[in-house]
Amino acid sequence: MSDGGTARASAFERGGARKAAEGLGHLSGFGNEHSSEAVPGALPEGRNSPQRAPLGLYAEQLSGTAFTEPRAHNRRSWLYRIRPSAAHPAFTRTGNGAIRSAPFNQTVPDPNRLRWSPLPAPAEGTDFLAGLWTLGGNGDVAQRAGMAVHLYHANASMDRVFSDADGELLIVPEEGGLVLRTEFGLLHVEPGHIALIPRGVRFRVELLDDVARGYVCENYGAAFRLPDLGPIGANGLANARDFRAPVAAYEDVEGPVEVVNKFCGNLWSATYDHSPLDVVAWHGNHVPYAYDLRRFNVMGTISYDHPDPSVFTVLTAPSDTPGLAGVDFVVFAPRWLVGEDTFRPPYFHRNVMSEYMGLIEGAYDAKAEGFVPGGGSLHNMMSAHGPDRETFEKASAAELRPQKIDDGLAFMFETRWPVSLTPQAARAEHLQQRYDDVWQGLERHFRTM
Repeated sequence: MSDGGTARASAFERGGARKAAEGLGHLSGFGNEHSSEAVPGALPEGRNSPQRAPLGLYAEQLSGTAFTEPRAHNRRSWLYRIRPSAAHPAFTRTGNGAIRSAPFNQTVPDPNRLRWSPLPAPAEGTDFLAGLWTLGGNGDVAQRAGMAVHLYHANASMDRVFSDADGELLIVPEEGGLVLRTEFGLLHVEPGHIALIPRGVRFRVELLDDVARGYVCENYGAAFRLPDLGPIGANGLANARDFRAPVAAYEDVEGPVEVVNKFCGNLWSATYDHSPLDVVAWHGNHVPYAYDLRRFNVMGTISYDHPDPSVFTVLTAPSDTPGLAGVDFVVFAPRWLVGEDTFRPPYFHRNVMSEYMGLIEGAYDAKAEGFVPGGGSLHNMMSAHGPDRETFEKASAAELRPQKIDDGLAFMFETRWPVSLTPQAARAEHLQQRYDDVWQGLERHFRTM
């Protein structure tokens, strides 16, 4: 291994994994034109593809968008690597495990409110890839439209390397810290953080704890970006500077390495004679990121009424209709509630968007029971939902003093299309059978003046 890779890798192998992870360097700023080199002089000056790249490296462009997309939306990075990505044997089909992809047409889309308990414990030796379990999604993976909701549960670090040609992966840990060893370098994420791995980027997931569990949004469509702020102004919500990109760190490994590629919904495997995580330097804006959700700058009312949940949007993946996202990623972060004469928990509503909600820690302020960390609920388009009976009664009678919500961290994958379930999600033992009961007992209070 190189100096850039050896120090970090050996630290993880020797044990001080968490300390080493916490000491990783990073670059700041979502969407920036970043650059990094693990060895001084590895980045060429003044051009992307010189006749002879520095240090005997190969120059290679990784394009996350078409060459001709507008500059504001164009995503690409130049990588300077020990061997080009083209140097590999043929891929062959391998088993998909519990991973499924769009179109999700094996079950009829369900208008019912649905909720799942956490995934059962995995078999011993389950890594992140083997522990991915698809709940459902929409669109068509071959048309690069739509999204999928996955969960993961792992108890072993990956020895192999994975990449997803179908979409970018938004990873939301709920239990256990992770180190993501990518082509661009290393990222460290804990529960309460997220990681965004762009389409086509190779990476390996290493566990910092005995068990890791969480959620994954696979976005087939336009890449996630920061939402426009409109009347909010120039500041607020997720600040670009709080997103962390990795610094260059490479592996110079000779020997067999399994590389798994997700392509048009199926997994394909090849055994390389070297590690493909051999990028010594890079520059560009098609890069992985990590973000601490507790840095989200919550916007809310300082007078009356409950703001729409769109003010909690961290990242959005736009569609061809302005304001109608292929996917929104929304977080319900710690915040103050101060609205006067206002029902403060999320209100009852029916939504043209479909909502999958997960819980990272604590409790969600609209559900008193049954919605637990690691679990999730699905409210498809126009499904009526809102606070349960206990929450409604408590909030309706509460004294409206300023209240700090800081005992929970929930999130939502919101999408323009219905989420169709996989058969394994529709028949799962951890699907809660009496979810509708949370709204039973909501009494009639109507009276004439």
